[in-house]
Amino acid sequence: MDKLDLTDDEWRARLTPEQYHVLRQHGTERAFAGHFNLHKGDGHYVCAGCGAALFDSETKYESGSGWPSFWAALSEDVVTIHRDTSHGMIRDEVRCARCDGHLGHVFPDGPNPTGLRFCMNSVALGFEDRDADSSR
Repeated sequence: MDKLDLTDDEWRARLTPEQYHVLRQHGTERAFAGHFNLHKGDGHYVCAGCGAALFDSETKYESGSGWPSFWAALSEDVVTIHRDTSHGMIRDEVRCARCDGHLGHVFPDGPNPTGLRFCMNSVALGFEDRDADSSR
């Protein structure tokens, strides 16, 4: 996967202020406020920063956390995991492997088969309908 490396000014021009805050400044949207929390579409969730496909809708589930949750990434190489010690906690931050955008965190309390909960910010995601994918 080709890396996308933009300047801060290029990111600001490309993203909305809320997307910039989450993706580039490691912010978090309010729980239950994101448009993908209850989304039920069939397709792929993509990075809002660079368009890389990240999660399949078949791995999305209702975690009750208030953020879109997935039990697996599309593949191991589409996200990177980084230790996050901010806010007095130790967590595993999830970033887009292509653009290094902050997506959310992953926790070991998800359902089978992985036992993982990728807890993502809606504003860091886009969605591509599976029917639209097949027509390309």
